[in-house]
Amino acid sequence: MLAVAATFALYHTLRRNSGAAAGTAHVVVASRDLPAGVVLTADDVKLANWAANTTLPGSFSKSEEVVSRALIYPLGAKEPILDRNLAAQGSGLGLSVKIPAGMRATAVRSNEVVGVAGFLYPGSHVDVLATFVLPGSTNPVTQTILQDVEVLTAGEQIEPDPQGKPQAVNVVTLLVDAESSQRLLLASTQGTIQFVLRNGADANKSPVAPTSLNQLVSGGSQPAPRPAPQQTKREAPKSNPADSHGLEIIRGNTRSVEKF
Repeated sequence: MLAVAATFALYHTLRRNSGAAAGTAHVVVASRDLPAGVVLTADDVKLANWAANTTLPGSFSKSEEVVSRALIYPLGAKEPILDRNLAAQGSGLGLSVKIPAGMRATAVRSNEVVGVAGFLYPGSHVDVLATFVLPGSTNPVTQTILQDVEVLTAGEQIEPDPQGKPQAVNVVTLLVDAESSQRLLLASTQGTIQFVLRNGADANKSPVAPTSLNQLVSGGSQPAPRPAPQQTKREAPKSNPADSHGLEIIRGNTRSVEKF
């Protein structure tokens, strides 16, 4: 009995000393599931104990350090809030917090877009193709105008569906730079545009030549243009001295003949 009591006392002493040596610290975590774009309030966060010897870069120890800042990515309940999850102060609300500096969110209506059979989700990467007819031509052309573009929203969804179910959307918002947003809007007004879904890890942007209707009909090769007909220069008819006429002019004692 004395041996058991001594062992029990020693075990609790070692455990208490080990906990004191390790220590704990306070870390700000989400008090519930939080969607992207929400502005954090005091009710959205709480303090949780975290092992002091386990580093957590970008974490916060005070709730007031994260209150009034917007989330860029969704967080689960009790998940630590890190600086990389938060938008900068004054960056805006909702979707605007997900737009990096220098980029633009450009929306395209569904009557101008074919959404890859409903499998476009926020975070997908696509190429944008436009089909139009050039002025003065009757031959339609399809051209890849943008490559490797990120989808910000599909309809009203900022985050992808956890189940991966396809859904019909009426508006798709793309993350592009200022020049690309102009090209996208111009293409949507001049013809029809369509998305081509691509692997998110594929960042290749090799040039793609446009395809015309003539290429489809000719089996993939562009027919050589017909040379313009050459105009034959017509030479002026040579004059025949026998066909010329003369005019006799008498000026005083002078007499001359002019031919024409």
